Amino acid sequence: MIRIVILGGGTAGWMAANLFARAWSPDRAQVTVIESPDIGIIGVGEGSTPQLKAFFDRLGIAEREWMPACNATYKTGIAFHGWSERPGCDSYFHPFPSMLDVHTNDAFFSHAAARRGGVDLAARPDQFYLPARLAAAQRGPHAAPDFPFEVSYGYHFDAYGVGNFLRAHAVANGVQHLPLKVVEVVLAADGQVSALRTEDGALVSGDLFVDSSGFRSVIAQAALGVPFLPFADNLFNDSAVVMPTPRQGEAINAHTKATALSAGWVWDIPLTGRTGNGYVYSSRYLSADQAEAELRAHLGLGDDPQARHLTMKVGRVAQSWAANCLTVGLAQGFIEPLEATALHIVQATVEGFIDAFERGGFTPRYRDEFNARINARYEGIRDYIVCHYRVNQRSDSDYWRDNAANPALSDTLKALLHCWYSGGDLVEAVDRLGIGGYYSAISWHCLLAGYGTFPPELRAVTGGHDMARIDHFLNICATHFAPHHHQLAALQG
Repeated sequence: MIRIVILGGGTAGWMAANLFARAWSPDRAQVTVIESPDIGIIGVGEGSTPQLKAFFDRLGIAEREWMPACNATYKTGIAFHGWSERPGCDSYFHPFPSMLDVHTNDAFFSHAAARRGGVDLAARPDQFYLPARLAAAQRGPHAAPDFPFEVSYGYHFDAYGVGNFLRAHAVANGVQHLPLKVVEVVLAADGQVSALRTEDGALVSGDLFVDSSGFRSVIAQAALGVPFLPFADNLFNDSAVVMPTPRQGEAINAHTKATALSAGWVWDIPLTGRTGNGYVYSSRYLSADQAEAELRAHLGLGDDPQARHLTMKVGRVAQSWAANCLTVGLAQGFIEPLEATALHIVQATVEGFIDAFERGGFTPRYRDEFNARINARYEGIRDYIVCHYRVNQRSDSDYWRDNAANPALSDTLKALLHCWYSGGDLVEAVDRLGIGGYYSAISWHCLLAGYGTFPPELRAVTGGHDMARIDHFLNICATHFAPHHHQLAALQG
């Protein structure tokens, strides 16, 4: 039997515990989570990608079970506001994929290619994808029973609630919970972790340790000395100020809003009982007091509610699996919350580790291969988020001008941007560069077209795809989806 000891709970630690408990029966693995009751989690109202639905489905947990307990709502994509000063491009909607994309992708890609070549054809992503229509009409992601197509969706949720729910589910499935503080990581002579010493003097021994201790990274970075690689050269944001506000009105948006301000951007995450708001910014350009004042002005708030100020450690560890320690969550890395990939990476890390560990006969045989794959995922996500800042179409502050002029780009991102601006085949480039598993050609098209990164002078032409027909098709499809607050009422009834 393998003894797995997880340091730190929160969403990441309890996700890992549940995945291990599901993969390996109690006679094969004993899973213990040590979670200090004195150390809180960074819970600010969070969003996810569609992979979180796959996680709950894998555990056999229905939405009716977990969503009401976590104030959760549905998320069909992200609405970006103010990232571009280009005429007609002050906002755009970034969708999650849908089964209907096959009917509109070719039109969008061909129109975007033509517009890159200076031809005046419609190329706003909102015009080609169903989730943008659902968001505009405040409709949720579930269709009527007679509608044969599905849309992918993620969630908005209270991180405290999800952590508590996953803890209860894990304990009910045999995971041991120790509400204690760890005061020492005990290393063996060979450099492996042998035990964790708790505040009461007890030693909790194990064969595999999971570091989910947050930015402190108590096992991986502090004890094992795993290097941390910062991303500050091209991801400037290192701070956030957050404050919730009461939900206004009956309807709830089924999407996240990301609004650009002077030195970063503000999230608007709708939960059932409140709205999560936070300003992610760079302390090189804005003080904490200035950021708070700008957020309050944006929200139209006075001195209430009280704000929370957070410091972000943006980057990743050099190895997610070092010695006999697997690192997850904030201890592993953080690439700011713009694309809501934090829990997606936790899931990919734990599931990838389980696969590699089993294939290697429960040995570190495939450790290097696993680390390379996780590192590539981090770098792929990093490139996509860096692109949001590098191709921004704002010029009203040093922050946005410096981001747009920043030369610190990976070779992959340079190649992709060269393809876009030179009129190349972006679908082929995404495939050739091997990055489609992180963000598809649809995502890259939506980002670059949504900002309006096209030649300023366009020539009028006749032809192209019939936009009236596409509008009619998507509008008719949208009528099969119910208003979002009606779905929530049914879910919680």
